[in-house]
Amino acid sequence: MEFSAQMIAGLLSGEVVGDKNASIYTVSSIEGGKKGGLAYLSNPRFEQYLYTTECSIVLVDRNFEPKQEVKATLIKVDNVNACVLRLLDMYNAMKPKKKGVSKLASVSKKAKVGKDCYIGDFAVIEDGAVIGDGAKIYPQCYVGDNVKVGNGTTLYAGVKIYEGCSIGANCILHAGSVIGADGFGFAPNAEGGFDKIPQLGNVIIEDNVEIGANTCIDRAKTDSTIIRKGVKLDNLIQIGHNVIIGENTVSSSQTGIAGTSKVGSNCFIAGQVGIADHVTIGNRVKIGAQSGIDKDVPDGELRFGSPALAGINYHRSFAVFKELPDLRRRVMKLEAELAKKEE
Repeated sequence: MEFSAQMIAGLLSGEVVGDKNASIYTVSSIEGGKKGGLAYLSNPRFEQYLYTTECSIVLVDRNFEPKQEVKATLIKVDNVNACVLRLLDMYNAMKPKKKGVSKLASVSKKAKVGKDCYIGDFAVIEDGAVIGDGAKIYPQCYVGDNVKVGNGTTLYAGVKIYEGCSIGANCILHAGSVIGADGFGFAPNAEGGFDKIPQLGNVIIEDNVEIGANTCIDRAKTDSTIIRKGVKLDNLIQIGHNVIIGENTVSSSQTGIAGTSKVGSNCFIAGQVGIADHVTIGNRVKIGAQSGIDKDVPDGELRFGSPALAGINYHRSFAVFKELPDLRRRVMKLEAELAKKEE
């Protein structure tokens, strides 16, 4: 699909500076762009690339004035980032939609499949599963007994959903994610080994949730592990049994949340954060990368470090920590001088 500068400007209420007939067929970065690409400039740090880019069209803010000659056609808009998002959404919506059930898929006669669904090669849909209208189940997915998949939800290749779990509407589960595997529950026995504790609950994922590739969400021991609406989880995240994550919380990759912990709404969790079991995180909490949380965190707090400290205390402590080698040398010198005086 090709779009002219004039077409794009019309869609975004923008102003063309340059060739109105310049056309693009792809989106690229401003520093690595090629002819036929659309790039955007939202950060002044990247302005240098505007003067060398091979991109055909570049979106810029309406008040931007170039300092050098620009080969590309510019489209001036009110908000570059918002316009880029709008264009990407429009481009994605125009892609051909996959529909139909592959002859190589295994769909139980006791399952219910909605209208306009896509079920790819070697996907397995078990007894009692309900697949909502417009859902897309890519090849080699497994949807277990009595699983519910909401309208418009996409399961990319290799997603596994164990029995009894529920996925809401308009969710995206990326390749390799596993929903509803057993929670990590074992009890020591008299022989020194461990007896498995049955995990009898399920996982409930509400609407508009996105789950990254190879992220695992364990089923509850009893009741449900719950991911509230609007949550966004990155790749390679582990969510333990009976965890509850509040609405619109976001987490970067390699985070681990142990069983029965609760995370509030609108939280931001950076990469490689560890949250211990039975911890409660309040609403609007921000947790820095590689932090370890072993105690409850009130609403609106900021945490860094392991074990995590309140933001300002962490920075004060880190300032001292950096000086420890010098402080040690000074203490040793003072001790040596004091020893001489005592002699």
